[in-house]
Parts: sequence; C-alpha cells; structure tokens
Amino acid sequence: MTDSFTQYIEAALLERNAIAGAFFNREASRMAEACRQMSERFLAGGRLLAFGRGPYATDAQHVAVEFVHPVMVGKRALPALDLSMAFESWLEVLLEPQDMVMGFAPSQGDAVIDAALRAAGARGALTFALTGHEGDYAVEVPTAHPFIHQEVLELLYHLLWETVHVFFEHRERDYPLAETAFLYPFLSGNKQDIQALVGQVGESIQMKVQEDAELRRALLAQQDAITEAARAIAVRLGNGGRLVLFGNGGSATDANDLMLDCTRPPFSWRAVPAVSLALEPASISAIANDVGSEVVFLRQMMALARPQDVAMAFSTSGGSKNIVLALQEARKQGMLTIALLGYDGGEVLRQGLADVAIVVPSEHIPRIQEVQASVYHIIRELLGFLWR
Repeated sequence: MTDSFTQYIEAALLERNAIAGAFFNREASRMAEACRQMSERFLAGGRLLAFGRGPYATDAQHVAVEFVHPVMVGKRALPALDLSMAFESWLEVLLEPQDMVMGFAPSQGDAVIDAALRAAGARGALTFALTGHEGDYAVEVPTAHPFIHQEVLELLYHLLWETVHVFFEHRERDYPLAETAFLYPFLSGNKQDIQALVGQVGESIQMKVQEDAELRRALLAQQDAITEAARAIAVRLGNGGRLVLFGNGGSATDANDLMLDCTRPPFSWRAVPAVSLALEPASISAIANDVGSEVVFLRQMMALARPQDVAMAFSTSGGSKNIVLALQEARKQGMLTIALLGYDGGEVLRQGLADVAIVVPSEHIPRIQEVQASVYHIIRELLGFLWR
C-alpha cells in the first residue's frame, strides 16, 4: 500500500503541473489585460467584492485578505471584501459602478453565483467568473477534480493580486521596485507604456506557474511524509479523534478550506470530523483584545483539544508565535501534530513541534500557499482511501 500511495502522490502532483501549465499558457495574456483593467478601477476608487459558496467561500476570504494585507513589501492595501455570508443582499446595497466583483464556483458552475455576477455587471461592475460564463473575465478550468480545480483558481487570483500592482503603480507614478524587484525582473523604475507591459506581464505569469511546478516536483522527495501524515491522521480518527486546524491570513483560509473538504467531502468519501480555529472571529478578536494575538490559537486549543485529536498547523514561515504556542500546547495534550510549512520550516521545525512536517522549500509566500494547497488536498484524498 505504501508503494501504491507513493505512485498516487507522484501522479497527483504531476497531474496538477500539467493542468496548471496548459491553463496558464492559454490564459496569461488575457489575465494581464484583466489586471490592467483592475488597476484602472482601483485608481478610480473601486473595490474588489468577492464571494463564493461552500469551499469556494474560502477562496473569497483568501483573495480579500491578499488585497487588503499584501505580503509584498511596500505594497499598499487595496480595498477588498469577502461578501460570501450574504452576497446577494450585500451586493444590492454596497455595489458601486467602479467596483470589481469576483464570484467563485465549482467546475460545473453555480447558477446562484452566475445570477449575482449578471446583476453586478448590469450595474457597471467589472465581473470575474472563476469559474463560469457570466463575467467580463470568465474562465473554465479543464478538470472536473474539485481540488485541482480550486488549486488552479488559487494560483490565478494570487497572480491577479501580484500583477495588478505592476499596472497600478506604473499608472500612478515612477517608483523604485526595491525589495520586490525579484518578482518582476523585466521592470525598471521608469514608467513604461501600459500596453507594452501587458505582454511582459504575461511572460512573468508563466514564470510563476513554472515556479509552482518546480516546487511540486521538489515535494516528490517528501512523499513518505505525506503518506505518514495521512496514515497517522486515519489512526487518530479511528480512535475517535478529529482534526483541529489553524493558520494566519491566507493560511487561515487554507485551514478553513480543509475543514470544509473534511466535513463536506466530494465524491462518496466518508466525512472527517474537523474544526478550524481560524473560523472563530469572535473568539479570535476577544482573545487578541484581552490577552494578545500570540495566544489566539493557544486559548482555543486549551478549551477544545483532546489527546486523541490531530493538531494541523498551516504556516508559510514556520515562525509565527501563535502557531508555535498552539503546537506546544498540542504536544502537552498528547495530540498528533502536523505542520505544513515554507521557507526552511522555521521555529516549528527547529523546535521539533511537528510529528510530521512537510516543507515547501520557497521564500515566496504565494507560491508556498499554492503548493501547500496541493499537499493538504492530497492528504485529504489519501484519507478517502484510509477512512471509509
């Protein structure tokens, strides 16, 4: 079975590379043009309003936090909101003609999302159907696999977010690239013709997709760890345990996504009991306000966790204090600890806080998160075989 899982993981990673590569080879130029239009909307005071249903609501969460709190050094916050909880009502009262509206839907489409996009477009909004037909920028991802489909969309909206800053700032003024020059090696500090940038940005998009592909291939060396994580989780589930998931920012939305993938599984898989500590805004804000942000997951872990449970941390740096403290507490309570990490694994790896650690060897946060999505989705796929 271990050999078959190894073969499965390798095939799953390479399938993702093939699908993403073909998709973005086709879409790069069109995406660059969409980013140019987004930059005009932002400069005119527009906002990005995102929404989705089920697991796709977590994509709306993710894209909103990326625009509001950019990880690229020196980049300004751009207005974005996740409207998933009540998007039809909120769009009715909040939408303005200069806004951008982004609806997320599964590969088979979502008539409710389509209707909301049509209504927003009729009021002058620039609309994005991810996926679907009812948008100024509409895409279809050539896969029916829900996890691969969602991973391609995550890469797409990360690239939209990264790329819009190029057009936004080049329209606005000359500016030095400084710490972010590595992201856009074709640019100088001098203002360039916007139309000329479209082609160059398209090439940059393809470079980032290739970086993801190389990182997935690098994960082939960690197939045993991925298998070990799935097997160890299955043992805990068999003993009455559950998954306790947590992360910050974009990693919080990944925790939320895996929670939904577990509790509302695709195909005919058995549901896996899981909770996401990142999906408790009242508890998080209360603890942060009264005690401090470093203990927002620790306090919840102390209240909710049990020895038979699994603590699964999502972190790009591996060094966030609230992640470290929560894993330390999980260890005290006898929980199985699993960590999806980036960079060199950070303090989580140095302190040995994870029984199983899977490290995406990159320093680029969007690329880390995109490949981590492949990892946790594949773990969930393996649980489909192990937890029946």
